[in-house]
Amino acid sequence: MRSEHQSLLTSLLTQPTAPFREHHVIQWVTALLDQNAIPYFIDPIGNIVVGATSKTDFQRLLHAPSPEPVRVFIAHMNHPGFHGVRWLAPNVLRVRWHGGSPTKLLSGSRVWLSTAEGWAGEGVLRKVTLHPKGYAIGTAEVQVKMSQVAVLRPGAKSLFGGFQFRKPVWKSGAKLYTKAADDLVGVFCIVATALEVFAKCSQKNRPPFIGLLTRAEEVGLVGAVGHFELGWLQAASRAVICVSLEASRTLPGAVVGKGPIVRLGDRRTPFHADYSQVLTELAEQVLPKQHQRRIMDGGSCEGSAATAYGFPTIALAVPLGNYHNQGLEGGPDCRGHLGPAPEFVHLGDVEGLRQLCLALMQSQLSWYNPWRQVTARLQKNYSEYQKQL
Repeated sequence: MRSEHQSLLTSLLTQPTAPFREHHVIQWVTALLDQNAIPYFIDPIGNIVVGATSKTDFQRLLHAPSPEPVRVFIAHMNHPGFHGVRWLAPNVLRVRWHGGSPTKLLSGSRVWLSTAEGWAGEGVLRKVTLHPKGYAIGTAEVQVKMSQVAVLRPGAKSLFGGFQFRKPVWKSGAKLYTKAADDLVGVFCIVATALEVFAKCSQKNRPPFIGLLTRAEEVGLVGAVGHFELGWLQAASRAVICVSLEASRTLPGAVVGKGPIVRLGDRRTPFHADYSQVLTELAEQVLPKQHQRRIMDGGSCEGSAATAYGFPTIALAVPLGNYHNQGLEGGPDCRGHLGPAPEFVHLGDVEGLRQLCLALMQSQLSWYNPWRQVTARLQKNYSEYQKQL
């Protein structure tokens, strides 16, 4: 990974975020887009739509006569975390968790706190209760340092946070450890792709690119569903292909360090067979023996939402260690199995994901005849054995 890309990724991973509290990621992304004169706008849900300046401009792209499908890259800007509810004592904050989380060794865990304005302090989890289904934290108390009470005290509901480790992000060998890689890695790849695609285009040569950076994915794909409910994409007269980008839990056959994953499906659904074949052949060309291919059924992603709304969907992912800060793979700052731990990704996997996103923007890919090479191989084999029938 080039140093400028690594610097951008590290900067993004430091941003505090939680479901419905994506302020800092939004500010980081929009500032970078403004700096590089890349078109974007905010949809009514609060998602960032990269590649168009307004709803009207977006619709203009969706109705432009062209055999090239519009690639809609989707990634979410939030990560599981908590919201402040109320102060129980001068330095004790009641909080409610949103999304998945560790389920063991929670009491005494360190957490960070932020507001929309910036980092606000740190604390320690106490009196944790799990969600009734047992898969995550439900509610807890955060004991904050008395020295920080004067700063934090005014607005319990303005506070949000998540698990804290030695740093928001740090590098160890080829791995990045961080408070939240899911799905800021996907956001990074979309922004990095936009930077390169729009640097090479002109107003007369508009790329068939849209980046949809969504909110509140961790509580049920809310931002993506809200965007699809607008009906803008459904009204397109031009072909649309949704490309879900994720940081996905490691599974057998999809491990950290062996390359990005051509994601054939998630826990809920397989993705589009024809277009997944295009993606497979592209990965074999761009990253020979440096990518993986698997149904990643450890969870559902925004590809399921796109599929449910009728859009042909393909998906890519980087394998993610310690998914949702659960100590599944262990490593530095891990409190123990299923206890709090930093997520981690491999820089080579992230770079491969970025390269595949860029490759998907090539013109004249075999979207309309994706099985041509496979059919040719089958026909050759059939011809050789035909005489034995």
